[in-house]
This record gives sequence, C-alpha cells and structure tokens, in this order.
Amino acid sequence: MNRIFQFAFAFIILAAIEILRVYYIMPFPGSQESDTLGTAYFIHQNIYWLRFIGLLMIAVPVIHFYKFGSIGAKILVSVCLILYAGIFYLFNFELLAEKMFYQPSSKTFAKYGESQVPLRSLVLGVVQDGEARAYPIELIGYHHQVRDTVGKTPIMVTYCTVCRTGRVYSPLIDGQDNTFRLVGMDHYNAMFEDAATGTWWRQASGEAVAGPLLGKRLREIPAQQVRLEAWIHDHPDTYIMQPDTAFAAQYESLSLYDEGETTSQLTRTDSARGHNKSWVVGLQIGMQSRAYVWNDLVKDRVINDTLAGTPVVLALHRDNVSFHVWKRDTLRFIPAQDSILMRDEQTGSRWNTLGECTAGPLQGKRLERLQAYQEFWHSWRTFHSNSTQYSKQ
Repeated sequence: MNRIFQFAFAFIILAAIEILRVYYIMPFPGSQESDTLGTAYFIHQNIYWLRFIGLLMIAVPVIHFYKFGSIGAKILVSVCLILYAGIFYLFNFELLAEKMFYQPSSKTFAKYGESQVPLRSLVLGVVQDGEARAYPIELIGYHHQVRDTVGKTPIMVTYCTVCRTGRVYSPLIDGQDNTFRLVGMDHYNAMFEDAATGTWWRQASGEAVAGPLLGKRLREIPAQQVRLEAWIHDHPDTYIMQPDTAFAAQYESLSLYDEGETTSQLTRTDSARGHNKSWVVGLQIGMQSRAYVWNDLVKDRVINDTLAGTPVVLALHRDNVSFHVWKRDTLRFIPAQDSILMRDEQTGSRWNTLGECTAGPLQGKRLERLQAYQEFWHSWRTFHSNSTQYSKQ
C-alpha cells in the first residue's frame, strides 16, 4: 500500500508541475482571474529541480512494481508513465506560448507603392531620429513582439490581441540591449521574459512583474495607432513592415481583427458600453488615468476634457479608426466639416492630424501630442484600477 501511495503521490507531483507551469500563464478557463503569478514564476524557475525530485520519488515504486508486481500492476504503471510522457510533450512542445507564436523568419520593409499591406490596415506608427515606420497590427498581433531599429534607436514593438492594445518599448535594460521571448500572459495580458535575467515583463505597462528586476519599467517609445492610409498621409516617406510568407496562415486567422470581427472568445469585440470587450481610449497623466468609450468618440468626433489638471482633446479621423490625443491648453475644439480634423471655438483656426494649425489666427501653432491607447475595457480597468471613465455630465 505504501508503494502505491508513493507512486500515486509522485505521479501527481510530476503531472501537476508540468500542467500548472503552463496553466497559470496561458488563457485556460479560470487561469487568468487569480493572482498566481508568484507561484507560476517559482515553478518556471525551479522546473528542473521539481522534475528531478518527482522522478526520484517515483523511481523506487516503479522499479518495485516492475520487479515484483502483478501483470495488472505493471500495465497500470506503464499506462501512467505513458500518460506522463504525453502530458510532458503537450505542455512543453504544444501549449507553451513560445511554441505557438514565433518571431518573423525575415523582416522586410517597403515604401508606399511597393507595399503589400492594404491601406485600410491598422498600424502602430513610430517616428525616431527623423525616420518613420509602420507596423501592421494584424502582423504584430500574431508575433506579439518584433525587434527593429528606427533611425538609430532600437525598439521592441508589441501587441496583445487579447487586450487589443499596442506598446513600443526600448529593449535596453540598464543601458544594455536585451532580447525578449513571449512567455505567456497574466490577467490576459502578454508577458515577455528577458534573456539576461529571466525577469517577466508586462506588455501593457512595460513593468517587471516577477523576477530579479521586479518593479523596474522599460522605457516607452511614443507610437500611434492609426489606419495605414492616414499614417502615409502624415508620413509619406514611411517604411511599412511587410508580411512574412512563412506565417501566411497565421496572419489570415487575424484578417478580421482590425475591424473587431473575429469570433474568438479571447479577441472578439462587444460594442455594448461597459462590457469587457468594448473598446476604450485609455489616457494616463501622472498618477491619474481615464477611459473614453470608443462609441462616444465615434459619435462626438472631438472630446474636450481635463485630466490631472491638464486640458486635453481627443479627435477621431474621418476614417473612424484613427485617433489623436493632444494637450489643448486654453483652447476648446469642435469637429471640422471638411477634410481638416477640427477647429478651435475661440478663433475658428483649423487644425490637422499632426496637431498643426494650418489656417486662421493661430496658424503655425502646434499642439503637444499625448500618448494614448485603444484597449479593451477589461484590460484598461485591470491595469489602471483607479481609472475613471469619461462622461459628458
């Protein structure tokens, strides 16, 4: 009886560490609602020792049953060992994030006129050192993160389709360049592990959430989410990331993502106000943050607000998907009736999508752009627990 108990206990330990190692950091039922990151990181960091202990525990009863056990006992032990081998393979070669989502095998860029990316595509646009580049969301959404250099600046472009939000970070940690791999997710947000220290970093904030560098943050690099056509209008010399033909099938699975028409429970859109999968524009200034319901922005076109004592304006491009957020100082803006984005009420001056005043008494003035993000409401709410939600009232 003791041998049976020892075998059963060791088998459960071996199976549990393989399953929980992946369960806690992948979107399985119930796995993303609990605060289990510490446990997940412990298992991840100590997996070889835990396996070794489990194998030592199971070795003695296995040898005993094969030497002295009945035919039935030997068959049962063999079945359990085969089952463990299946669990080991499944949770180490099929369900790990890095085995499901790969980096591009080749990165190519093209200018407008040579690009294969449709103009209607949503992109994350980055400008550094006078150079502009556009990264299609339906490509980055599969890869989750892509390394590049814009001008002389190394960057890491990230996107989490389950949160519907993109960020661009510097991959430098304490001045040293680093490489990152997708390790899983926490509360439905992608996590990356750096190669140097094994620290886990949250995609939505760039914060180190587990490991030696806990509490540090990656430096964020300004980026805009806009339609490619709008980005090219403002940055005609931009380079556009092209699809990697090795991942054509994976990109196709996200072909409706830009429009919010995917059917996956993880990435689908729910347009009803306040629902988890409804869209918001998230803005943080200092320690204060606010969510602006996407449908309100679509309806009003321009939203004037004040956050953390800073007057701000949100404006929606006529394509209904490209949005802009600026500091507005003392001005108050209304939508324009023509191709110009908006007008200020005080002087009637006209302002374009670069935040530049192109006509009127304030011609030549330029608004300061603020970093803002389109995001699922459940994601913004989770990582900005004190966020308010904008209301006209």
